[in-house]
Amino acid sequence: MSKIKISIEESWKAALKEEFNKPYFLQLVNHIKTEKELGNKIYPKGSLLFNAFNTTPLNKVKVVILGQDPYHGPGQAHGLSFSVQNGMAIPPSLQNIFKELQQDIGIAYPKSGDLTCWAKQGVFLLNASLTVREGEPMSHAQIGWANFTDAVIQTISQQQSSIVFMLWGKFAQEKQQLIDASKHLILKAPHPSPLSAHQGFLGCKHFSSCNQYLVKMGIDPIDWHIN
Repeated sequence: MSKIKISIEESWKAALKEEFNKPYFLQLVNHIKTEKELGNKIYPKGSLLFNAFNTTPLNKVKVVILGQDPYHGPGQAHGLSFSVQNGMAIPPSLQNIFKELQQDIGIAYPKSGDLTCWAKQGVFLLNASLTVREGEPMSHAQIGWANFTDAVIQTISQQQSSIVFMLWGKFAQEKQQLIDASKHLILKAPHPSPLSAHQGFLGCKHFSSCNQYLVKMGIDPIDWHIN
C-alpha cells in the first residue's frame, strides 16, 4: 500500500473506512503495485491519487463533476476530473467546458486548465477511475475503481444535502441511480468532448443553473473564474 502513498483527508477516511478494507480494494492496490513493479507508468502519481478528496473534504462538497478516467499523457493528470496541471495544454473537452463558461456566464477563456480553485470552493472533481496506465485510456476501468467511486457517490448522496451533480455524457448519467434526486439537483448534458459537445453540452447553462440552485438553498455560489 505504501507504494501508491495512500493519504486521504480525515472526513473521507472516516466515511469510506469500510471500503478500504474490502477485498476488491486490496486487490486494486495490489494490481497497481504489480503494474509499477513491471515498469508501467501510472497516472496520476501516487501523492495526487486522492487529490480531489484532499482538496474538497466531504462536508465542503457543493457540486460534483464526474469524469471517466485520468488523462494518460505525461504531466497532465493530477487527481481532479477534467483538470490538467498548470502549464499543460488545455485538452479538447476542457476547451469546450471553458467555451460553455464563456457563453453561459461571460467568463473570459482561461489561460490555465488547472481547476484547483474550483475544488477549493467545494467542486468535487471525481473520476470514476482514479488511475490509468500511460498512453492507454480506460486501462484501469475494470480493476475495481468503479466499486470505490460508486460508494463515494452514494456516500455524498446519503450524508449530504442540496448537492449539484453535473452528469455529462452517457457514462456519467448511468450513475444517476446512485443519487437521491429528492434531496439533490441532477443536471444532465452530453459530454463536452468534441464528438458530442455540439449535441447539447454547449448551451446547457449548467454553471448558471448550479449557482441559482445553491443561492436558492442558502449556499454560497461557486466563483467559476480560473485563477
